[in-house]
Amino acid sequence: MTIQWFPGHMAKARREVTEKLKLVDVIFELVDARIPYSSSNPMLEEIIHQKRRVIILNKADTADEKVTQEWIDHFAERGLPAVAVNAQEGKGMHKIERAAEALMAEKFERQRSRGMKPRAIRAMILGIPNVGKSTLINRLVKKNIAKTGNKPGVTKAQQWIKVGKTLELLDTPGILWPKFEDQRVGYKLALTGAIKDDLLHMEDIAGFGLRFLEENYPEKLHQWLQIESLPEETTEVLAMIAERRGIYDRYRDPDYSRAAELLVREMRQEKMGRVSFDFPSDLVVEDDENGREASDN
Repeated sequence: MTIQWFPGHMAKARREVTEKLKLVDVIFELVDARIPYSSSNPMLEEIIHQKRRVIILNKADTADEKVTQEWIDHFAERGLPAVAVNAQEGKGMHKIERAAEALMAEKFERQRSRGMKPRAIRAMILGIPNVGKSTLINRLVKKNIAKTGNKPGVTKAQQWIKVGKTLELLDTPGILWPKFEDQRVGYKLALTGAIKDDLLHMEDIAGFGLRFLEENYPEKLHQWLQIESLPEETTEVLAMIAERRGIYDRYRDPDYSRAAELLVREMRQEKMGRVSFDFPSDLVVEDDENGREASDN
């Protein structure tokens, strides 16, 4: 179910995440590999402060492999480990525990030097709705379903699940709100199914997707739609699709709305192949008081 975010909901979500942060050593920030920037929370840095973090690029099998590697390199340059996974199929799961171990290695080495035995790493998954948090938890704990029980200072609702030899995972993810201030980000969230379809006009979503693909993946777009070039107007494309697929309204006119729905659905199903909608090269540092990164696309 998609949450309708209002200021009160945001405040509550932030409060709940802040409480959970006190319990963990490492944050697993889950984003959609096709839109790592657009599917992140706008206030994440402020909320988690200096907490150790691993960025998990989920649904990596749907994204442009080359661009995903560029994102991993981009995060590494900023001191953030990132791993690409496919939680649905269980691919890359081993990378997550390894990344957490690497982050905690120095602290655990200090403990060993003092004769202390390091405990298991405690982690939680954090992300906006519909990026696969529950799927990832289920995949990680599939073979380690036994919960480790309550820990001191943890409410009864908070349960820890053993994952591998060195990791314990909080069984409930932290949920944060997506970005709202940039309409282009909204289109990207819609194209990947991260927000409800009725929040934006379907014809506008389809139009944005077509223009984006024409600019960044023209060969894939032309092969998918069997065209030599993209028409100027989105309505021309929709009319063409409606005619080809027999999508008409009751007056036998092209049904633009249903044609747009079809196009967006096929984009989500990767009918044009693996593509990414966010690129590290598009990020610019805004010269504002927050110094926040923003996307040009």
